[in-house]
Amino acid sequence: MYNILHKYKPQLLLLFKLAIVFGAIYFIYQKLINNNLLTFSKFREQFSVIWTTNIWKLILLLLFTDANWLLEIFKWKTLVSPEKKITFFDAFEQCFASLTASLITPNRIGEYGAKALFFEKEKRKKIMLLNLIGNMSQLGVTLFFGIIGMAYLIMNFNFPIPSVNSKNILIIIVVGFLIYLLRDKFQLHKIRTYFIKLPKTIFYKTLILSLLRYLFFSHQFYYLLLLFGIETDYFTVMNLLFCMYLLASIIPSLPIFDWVIKGSIAVWLFGLIGINELTIITITTIMWLLNFAIPALFGSIFVLNFKLIEIE
Repeated sequence: MYNILHKYKPQLLLLFKLAIVFGAIYFIYQKLINNNLLTFSKFREQFSVIWTTNIWKLILLLLFTDANWLLEIFKWKTLVSPEKKITFFDAFEQCFASLTASLITPNRIGEYGAKALFFEKEKRKKIMLLNLIGNMSQLGVTLFFGIIGMAYLIMNFNFPIPSVNSKNILIIIVVGFLIYLLRDKFQLHKIRTYFIKLPKTIFYKTLILSLLRYLFFSHQFYYLLLLFGIETDYFTVMNLLFCMYLLASIIPSLPIFDWVIKGSIAVWLFGLIGINELTIITITTIMWLLNFAIPALFGSIFVLNFKLIEIE
C-alpha cells in the first residue's frame, strides 16, 4: 500500500492542490451569488455608491488592505526567523497559500499544517508552535480591545451582563487541573521550554505587528462607513467594532462563513445607533472580499505551485 501511494504521490498531490483551489473558488462564488443576507444585485447597487466616489478615496480603501496583509507577512517572517530566515516573498507565499488551504477548516485551523508544509519535516512542529504564537497575539489584542468595547456597550446601552454558570466554571477548573496533571503526557513542558528559549524580541515584535494590524482593519471598517455617508461618533463606532471582533472571534466557524457571523453581529450592534442594516451588511461583505476572498484567490496560485519539501 505504501509503495502504491509513494508511486502516485505527485499525482495525488496535484489532485489535492486542485481540490483546495477549486473548493476555494466554488465557496467564494457561492457566497457572492447565493447570499441570503445580501443579493448580488443589491450588493452591486450598494457598491456603486462608493464606486462613483473620488478615485483617491478608493485607492485609500485598498491601501488599508495592503497594510493589513503587509503587517501579517512581516509578522510571519519575524516569527519563523528563529527556525529559518525566509525572504519577504517566501512569507508572502506562505501566508496567502495557507489562507486558501484553511478555507474549509474550522477557525482556520488548517493554516497550521499548511504553513508547516513549507518547511523541512523536522521543523514542522516548531513552525506550528510559532504560528500559534502569532494567532494568540492577534487574539490577545482582540480580547484587550474587546473587553474595552464590551464595557462601553454595557455602560451606555443597558446591555445585560451575562449570568455566570457555576457548573461551567467548575468544569473548566476540573479540565484545567487534569491538563496540569497530565502535562508530561501532552509534552507541555517541552512546549514551555521552547517558548522560553525564543528571543523576547520575537514576542514583542509579534505583539506590536498584531496591534497595528488590528487597528488597520478596524479603521478600514470605519472608513467604509464614511464612504457610505454615515457620520457618527468615532468613539462609539470604534467601541462597537471592538465588540464585533471580540464576539466573532469566540464563535467557532468555518472561515468561509466569517462574513456571515461578522455581518450578523455588526447588524445587531450598529442597529443600536440606528445605522441601516443593508449598509452594514454591504460593508462587512466588502471587508470580507478585500481581506479574505481576493487574497484567497491569489493564494490559489501558490497552492498550485507548491512543492512538498522532503529530506531523504
